[in-house]
Amino acid sequence: MSKVVRIGSTGGFLGDTAAAAPQLVAGGELDYLVLDYLAEMTMSFLAKAKAKDPDGGYAHDFTDWVWKDNVREIARRGIKLVTNAGGINVRGCRARMEQLAAEAGVSLKIAVVEGDDIRDQIPGLAAEGLAEMYSGEAFPAPERIASANAYLGGRPIAEALARGADVVITGRVVDSALVLGPLMHEFGWADTDYDMMSAGSLAGHLLECGAQATGGLFTDWREVEDWAHIGYPVAECHADGSFVMTKPAGTGGLVSVGTISEQTLYEIGDPQAYLLPDVACDWTGVRIEQQGEDRVRVSGARGRPPTATFKVCATFEDGYRCVGVLPIVGMDAAAKAERQAAALIERTEEMLRARNMGPYRAVNIESLGAESTYGAHSRARGAREVISKISVEHEDKHALALFAREITAPMTSMMVGNTGWHGGRPPISKVVRLFSFPLAKDRVRVTVDVGGDTRPVPITTAGGFDPSSIVRPQVEDAPPLAADAVRVRLVEIAWGRSGDKGDKFNVGIVARRPEFLPYIRAALTEETVRDWFVHEFAGAAHPRVERFDLPGMHAVNFLCHEALGGGGMATLRLDQLAKGKAQQLLEIEVPIPAALAKDIRLAA
Repeated sequence: MSKVVRIGSTGGFLGDTAAAAPQLVAGGELDYLVLDYLAEMTMSFLAKAKAKDPDGGYAHDFTDWVWKDNVREIARRGIKLVTNAGGINVRGCRARMEQLAAEAGVSLKIAVVEGDDIRDQIPGLAAEGLAEMYSGEAFPAPERIASANAYLGGRPIAEALARGADVVITGRVVDSALVLGPLMHEFGWADTDYDMMSAGSLAGHLLECGAQATGGLFTDWREVEDWAHIGYPVAECHADGSFVMTKPAGTGGLVSVGTISEQTLYEIGDPQAYLLPDVACDWTGVRIEQQGEDRVRVSGARGRPPTATFKVCATFEDGYRCVGVLPIVGMDAAAKAERQAAALIERTEEMLRARNMGPYRAVNIESLGAESTYGAHSRARGAREVISKISVEHEDKHALALFAREITAPMTSMMVGNTGWHGGRPPISKVVRLFSFPLAKDRVRVTVDVGGDTRPVPITTAGGFDPSSIVRPQVEDAPPLAADAVRVRLVEIAWGRSGDKGDKFNVGIVARRPEFLPYIRAALTEETVRDWFVHEFAGAAHPRVERFDLPGMHAVNFLCHEALGGGGMATLRLDQLAKGKAQQLLEIEVPIPAALAKDIRLAA
């Protein structure tokens, strides 16, 4: 029988559940366990932690929860472990792991990957005048930079495993590299096997967010049983790049064409130019097929040569933020909340001027409960119970101290229905922003240390990605609709998943049946989607929407530019990670033939 490598993933961010690792270790029959901890802004938090404690800067949630509780069983079962929990202190992470392993009576060979942290290059890079790769903004002052890390790929991980490592600890790598690296090692894939690089990256992309591939955040959430014991994903990978997604037996959750299709589209842009350090992925021909209960086969990924650069993400501090909330009940609560919030901003800005301070740099007012995130599509303007969320930013921390003190004043002087505040005065926090730029691969020295023996890792630097080589897939247009066409909500004929990409967000829409796709495409033009989300583009200098076709999985992907108010930790908006955008778009109505509509209702 051909070789099968089983890789399980415990989660996709620093705060994911500690219940996943013991589930997979006990029931996953794994060759590898991978753990992803590093969102972009996590790096700045870890940098601050290391500044306070030189021994910190890594994910203690991993070492003192997952590792400590499971190291004996991981060693007994011979499972290899790969994680980016090293953050900005991979050696500190390894030292803590070795200490805990020794206390458990276990000895494992732990390798570390280094080279992603390029903070020592920041002064020189700032002098070069590099601009932000998406917005064109100028390089921040070097003293404001909290972290700067190049996104490494899978080759260093494969090298560590080839040198006999049982565990590989990395800093910043692309999330999917945690899976691609083991597959490169196990199957002997070369750096130029671009289709395999793309397929392995797709497996990593599906695994990297944990239970999002096994029913978490799924459109048809009612079909997903037992969230409390949801199964975490396992990929059964083959040398030809195909793999089967599944989960441990007896666990909750769901592995279906729908769950895997949604996760495939999560947080991607152009599906023919999904750029990673090892490959430029083309997933437009990917096929997703149900092979049995909780078993889905994925195949058809293609790849092109990667770019000659690494993407670098730097985080920097940029002023201060304060977010206050005031519950309001009674008739016309939303209108009351908005008037009160506007009055509070007017009053406090007058007080700031009297103190020779400038106005707020940014203000965002939302009425939670009145569907503020829906803009003109809200159906809850008459809500009788809302929470007024008032967010402000300023360069001066003292200006926000005034706001924090004044936010409770309306309790007795403004709107009827104020019910009090919760948690005391709101805290003031620093605003952390993201600055991304490309850096030539030959300017990053990558090393792997195994047992104190540090060696450089040769990284292919030539690149070769050529955007002009992309040939867009041909997709048939919908036939003309007859007079008896019926309008249905998009959710009746499609699944959807959305996520953030800096100051952009994507919405992936997957037809539940192939015959629905032409009508979905006809209804969801770029202009229609931009109009639906028009309120999200407020303040955008160049708002636009791109649509991409993925005919292999009967899907379309929309990328909305300048649509998150700065994005990530920089935005003041409620849905800062764009988790709800697909849910909102799924409410749009789509005309389809009457016969198809009847078929849908009969099936329901």
